Amino acid sequence: MNAEQLRLAEATDESQPWRKWGAYLSDRQWGTVREDYSATGEAWDYLSHDMARSRAYRWGEDGLGGISDDRQLLCVALGLWNTRDPILKERLFGLTNEEGNHGEDVKELYYYLDATPTHSYLKMLYKYPQAEFPYARLVEENHRRDRSQPEFELIDTGLFNDDRYFDVFVEYAKAGPDDVLMEITAYNRGPEAAPLVIMPHVWFRNIWSWDGRTKRPELSLTADGTLAATHPLLGNYRVVAQDGGQWLFTENETNFRRLTGATDSSRYVKDSLNDFVIRGDVGAVNPAHRGTKAAALYRQTIPAADKATVRLRISATGDAAPTSDALRADFDAVFKQRRSEADAFYADIQEKLPSDDARNVQRQALAGMIWSQQYFHYNVATWLDGDKAQPPPPKGRRHARNSDWRHLNNAEVLSVPDKWEYPWFAAWDTAFHTIALAMVDPEFAKNQLVVMTREWYQHPNGALPAYEWAFGDANPPVHAWAAWRVFQMDRCRRGDQGDTAFLERVFHKLLLNFTWWVNRKDAGNRNVFQGGFLGLDNIGVFDRNMALPDGGQLDQADGTAWMGMYSLNMLRIALELATHDSVYQDIATKFFEHFLSIAGAMTCVGDDDGRGIALWDNQDEFFYDVVHFPDGRTFPIKLHSMVGLTPLFAVETLEPEMLQKLPDFDKRLRWLLKNRPELADLVSRWQEPGRGERRLLSLLRGHRMKRLLNRMLDETRFLSDYGVRSMSQKHREEPFELNYHGQTLSVEYEPGESECGVFGGNSNWRGPVWFPVNYLIIESLQKFHHYYGDDFKIECPTGCGQYMTILGVAEELTRRLSRIFLKDENGRRTVFGPYEKFQTDPHFRDHLLFHEYFHGDDGHGLGASHQTGWTGLIAKLLAPKRVAE
Repeated sequence: MNAEQLRLAEATDESQPWRKWGAYLSDRQWGTVREDYSATGEAWDYLSHDMARSRAYRWGEDGLGGISDDRQLLCVALGLWNTRDPILKERLFGLTNEEGNHGEDVKELYYYLDATPTHSYLKMLYKYPQAEFPYARLVEENHRRDRSQPEFELIDTGLFNDDRYFDVFVEYAKAGPDDVLMEITAYNRGPEAAPLVIMPHVWFRNIWSWDGRTKRPELSLTADGTLAATHPLLGNYRVVAQDGGQWLFTENETNFRRLTGATDSSRYVKDSLNDFVIRGDVGAVNPAHRGTKAAALYRQTIPAADKATVRLRISATGDAAPTSDALRADFDAVFKQRRSEADAFYADIQEKLPSDDARNVQRQALAGMIWSQQYFHYNVATWLDGDKAQPPPPKGRRHARNSDWRHLNNAEVLSVPDKWEYPWFAAWDTAFHTIALAMVDPEFAKNQLVVMTREWYQHPNGALPAYEWAFGDANPPVHAWAAWRVFQMDRCRRGDQGDTAFLERVFHKLLLNFTWWVNRKDAGNRNVFQGGFLGLDNIGVFDRNMALPDGGQLDQADGTAWMGMYSLNMLRIALELATHDSVYQDIATKFFEHFLSIAGAMTCVGDDDGRGIALWDNQDEFFYDVVHFPDGRTFPIKLHSMVGLTPLFAVETLEPEMLQKLPDFDKRLRWLLKNRPELADLVSRWQEPGRGERRLLSLLRGHRMKRLLNRMLDETRFLSDYGVRSMSQKHREEPFELNYHGQTLSVEYEPGESECGVFGGNSNWRGPVWFPVNYLIIESLQKFHHYYGDDFKIECPTGCGQYMTILGVAEELTRRLSRIFLKDENGRRTVFGPYEKFQTDPHFRDHLLFHEYFHGDDGHGLGASHQTGWTGLIAKLLAPKRVAE
C-alpha cells in the first residue's frame, strides 16, 4: 500500500479520522431551496449573491476554495481584493436562472487541479482579474442576449487579454487528521506590479441563532498571536497565520441594518470584514479581537511575473495548546511529502494510461470529483415549520415545496453535481458519480449509494429523493446498476468475494423502491411505465412531467426501458447474493419474470385483450413514446431522441457457471421459457448460447439491435465526432411537429444551448452529447459483445462500408468521447471551443473544465462548467478496462 491507500484504510476502519476535514464547503449556498424562506418559493430572489455577504446562512456555508470539518462547524476559505472591486471576493459570482439567457451560470474562472480521496492534499486555482470585476456588465449583457445567442462569459469581457490577472493557487495538506495546512500562492501574470489583498478566512457556521439553546462558539486572539477556536461540539483548535498579517474579528450574524433597515443586535456582523477592507470602516471589526468570524489581512504588491505566498495552519489542541513556533514547524516538509504521496497514489492508478495528457485529464477529473464533495444539511420539517428563535414562516408554507417529504433530514458529506450550479445531491447523478469515485475511494462511493436509501432520505413509500427543488420527481432508476458496478470494481480491487454486506444492504432498500415504481409509475398495470421527465429535461415535445388533457397519459419508451434495466440489475444482484444465501434464488426469479413482462409489454406480446402499447415502430425501426387515451386511442411521438435508444441499456448476460450454482433458479427459469416461448423468443435467442455457453437477456433481439445501432451510428443522425447525440440531427431539416388540442408543438435539433425555457432552460437534451447516457451505451455494447463475440459485426459509421465488432464500436465511442478533452495533433482541445486563450496560453491550456454536456456538432463544453459529477466518467473511460470489472 502507498501512503494514501494506508490513510484510506485507516479512515475505513475508523482508527484515524482522515476524512474529518475536506473540501466540504459549497461554492454557493445563496439561491438554494434550503435557504429560501419566502412565501412564494422564489429561491433565487429570496437570497441573492448581493445579500449573501450580509445574511447568515441557516443550513450551510459557502466560500472560495474552502474546506470545513465534516459537520461544517468550522470553515476555512480564501478572501481576495484587487483594490478596485466594490466588494471583497469571498464567494464565486454568477447569474440566477432569470438573469442568464440560458439559466443560472457561474461567471468566474477556477479549476480543481488535484486532490487525494482523504483530502490529505488539495489544490485549486482561481483566476482573478486585476481590473474591476465586471459584475454589472455580466448581468446586463446576458440579460440583453436572447436564447438564440451564446452566454456571455468572463473570458469574453477581454479582461484576460493582456494577462493583467492573478493566478491564485490554494493548496491544503494534512499533517494529521486534525492538523491542516493551507498555502495561498498568488502569481501576477501581468506586465506591471499590481496590488492584491489576501485574506484567509476562518469562521463558525451559525448554529446558535435558530433554536435559542445552542451555545455560541468563539474565535479569539491569544497572547502569542495565534487564533484560538473553541466550539462546544467540535472542541478546541488553534490557528496560526504567517507573520505580517492583521487579524480582524466580527460575528457570523446577519446585517439587518443593510438588508432590512432594522437595528442590528450586534455592531459586528457577517459583512464587517468587507466594510473594513473596502470602505475603511475601522469600527466595523471588534477591537476586543474575538468573534465567530475572523480573517488574517495581508496587503501585497506583487511585481510583474512574481508571486506572493500566505500560509495558515489549523490544528486541534486538546488540553495543551501548541506554541506558534510549533504550529509553523515542518510546513514545507509536510507539503512536499503530501504532494509526493499524491503523485504516488495516482501513479498506481494510472500505470497503464498511454500518455501524459491522458493522465492529466484523468487526474483532474478525479480531483473534481473529490472537490465536489459537499456538506449538505437540510431538515425539511424544521425548514417548513420554522425555527423557534426566529419569526414564524409565512402562512401556507407548510404546504410548500417538498411538504410531503417531512421525514427527510440530511446532514452528510455528499457528492454533488456542481458545487456552484447544482450545490445539492441529485439521485441519478449520484449513481454515475460513484463509478468514477470507486476508482479512488470505493468506500465513499458505497457510502453514497447506501445513504440515499437510508430512512432519513428514502420516502416511506419507497421513492428515492430526486433533488431539493422537487424531491418527488422521478429520476431514472439507476441506483441498482451503480451498486452492482461499484461492487464489481471494489471486488476487483480487493481480490476477494467482494463486499456482499454492502450489496445486500442496498438491495433490500431497493426492493422498496422497485415496488414504488411498479405501483406508482405503471398507471394501467400493463408493465408500460411513465415517469415524467426522467432526467432528460426538455427532450419531449411537451413537458413530460405535466398531465395531458382529456385524461391522456404518456407511455414512455425510456421509462419502460429503465424499468427493464432495473429488473436486470436487481436480478444480477440477487443472483450474486444467492451464491451466498440460496433464499435469494426466489427473488432472482421474481425479477426475471418482471423483465419478461416488461419486454413483452414493449411490443404487445400476448396482447389478447388489446390493452398493449407498441413502443417499437416496425416501419421506422425505432422506439417512441406513445400517447394513450382512456378510450383506447393511441399515437406515437415520432421523435428520434435518446428516448428511443434507452432500450439498449436493458441487457445482461448469465454465465453457465452461475446457473450451475443456482439449481432452483435455473429450473424455474427453464420452466418459464418452455411454457412462455413467445417471451423467450422476444427476449433473446435463449436456445442459442453465445460465447462460452452464456445466455443473453435483452429487450433487443439481434435484428432489432442491429437496426437500432444502424440509426445510432449514422453520422447524419445520432453519431457525432464526439459521441452519441441526445437527439438525431435529422430534426435540423425536419423539425418534429405535433398538432395537439389546437396547438402546434414542435421540436428541432439544437446542438448547443437550449433555445426553450422548459425546466429552467439551463440544460439541453435536444442535440448535445451527454456523458452518462453515452457511458451506458458503451457498457451495454460491451455486454452484447460478451454474448455475441467477434463474429457479430456492425457497420460503423453507418454507410461507410467498414464493419466492426460490437466491442470495436464501444471502443470507437470511447475514443470519440475522449477526443473532447485530449489534445489533438495540433495541441488543441475540443472542450475549449473557439477560445484561443484557453487553447494556446500556457497558464490555461492544461487546466480542464468538465462541462455538463457538449455541443452536438463541434464538441465544445456547455452548461454547468464544473459538473465533474457525471462528466467525471471520462476518468473511467480513459482507464484500461479490466475483465473482472
